[in-house]
Amino acid sequence: DLTSTSSMILFLAAPMEQDVESPAVTTRKPKLPKQAREDLPKQLVDQVRAKRKIQRYVRKDGKCNVHHGNVQETYRYLTDIFTTLVDLKWRFNLFIFVLVYTVTWLLFGFAWWLIAYVRGDLEHIGDNQWTPCVNNLNGFVSAFLFSIETETTIGYGYRVITDQCPEGILLLLIQSVLGSIVNAFMVGCMFVKISQPKKRAETLVFSTSAVISVRDGRLCLMFRVGDLRNSHIVEASIRAKLIKSKQTKEGEFIPLNQTDMNVGYDTGDDRLFLVSPLIICHEINQNSPFWEISQADLDKEDLEIVVILEGMVEATGMTCQARSSYVTSEIKWGYRFMPVLTLEDGFYEVDYNSFHDIHETNTPSCSARELTEMNCRARLPLTWSVASKLSHTTTLVTQEEGLEEQTERNGDIANIESESKV
Repeated sequence: DLTSTSSMILFLAAPMEQDVESPAVTTRKPKLPKQAREDLPKQLVDQVRAKRKIQRYVRKDGKCNVHHGNVQETYRYLTDIFTTLVDLKWRFNLFIFVLVYTVTWLLFGFAWWLIAYVRGDLEHIGDNQWTPCVNNLNGFVSAFLFSIETETTIGYGYRVITDQCPEGILLLLIQSVLGSIVNAFMVGCMFVKISQPKKRAETLVFSTSAVISVRDGRLCLMFRVGDLRNSHIVEASIRAKLIKSKQTKEGEFIPLNQTDMNVGYDTGDDRLFLVSPLIICHEINQNSPFWEISQADLDKEDLEIVVILEGMVEATGMTCQARSSYVTSEIKWGYRFMPVLTLEDGFYEVDYNSFHDIHETNTPSCSARELTEMNCRARLPLTWSVASKLSHTTTLVTQEEGLEEQTERNGDIANIESESKV
């Protein structure tokens, strides 16, 4: 009945509508038996699938939706400690930055206090006849302050080391060298962290939708990219990959198989001069994964197109990469992008309010293969008619020549017969 069917649909739709960005579901609804799922009307199942959210491989903000789990060889992160620190979040990076300096100052402060304690400097505080290792060092707090002054080369002049303490001179050398290493490592880490070009990618924008329409008589898949800054991306290049699961002829299942999509790497169109927004075009031909996909087939496909824009930041010379993706619901068949570039008085102006806008256009709903075959069939009758006319003309000429030869032969025979009678 209708009630049981609706409940079945709700049970099916619940686990399928969970997206990776949504919070984890604590309770699971029971799965229906296979037979019950197969008994659902096909139209209702299609409606459930239409409501399902596709899990993205790359999110719209460019972050990869992949988590690494069960990594056993975690020591590899420590072998490249510099990159590990740079990749950490800012709060952890700042915490480690403060912690390293504080621990270093405390350790060397304890070392200075220990030398003063072993030498007996703390027992002769105020004794002018006694030459301490460090003047005016009367406890752990003052030793800690002297450690900070030594490592940061502040040098207030109140606490100073004397020449009667060889162990102090050795400790001073060790702290100076290790302090310089700590400064170079931590300051370098913070500098790289600050100058990372990830934020530069925030001003590289992609259109929210990709479109499929006819361009120069051929179906093309297109999307738009733009740069919001006046400083340019040097040596900018664009790539596109189709993410779709497939099964080989041998029965091997390959999840999230990556297929290259030609966006002009054979003609050089993939190298961009990104001064104004550009429309990137992928021609759907025999080498395209969309060659046999029609508008109706596209609605049933479970695929994702990942686009990658790379280049060097003009100001820093560092490589920058911006990413985005388009799932099936974001690929609009039969649309084009609205123009955003206008000519003003002495300059070109880009209207980013229309950057994502599209408008509908006349586009065949068949696949690119069917469109090519129809165009070929439309040209074939013309070829056949010319050939048939040529063959028909040749036949008529041959028939006329045969009649003339037969007439000449008949005339010659009549002349011979008349001569013989005479």
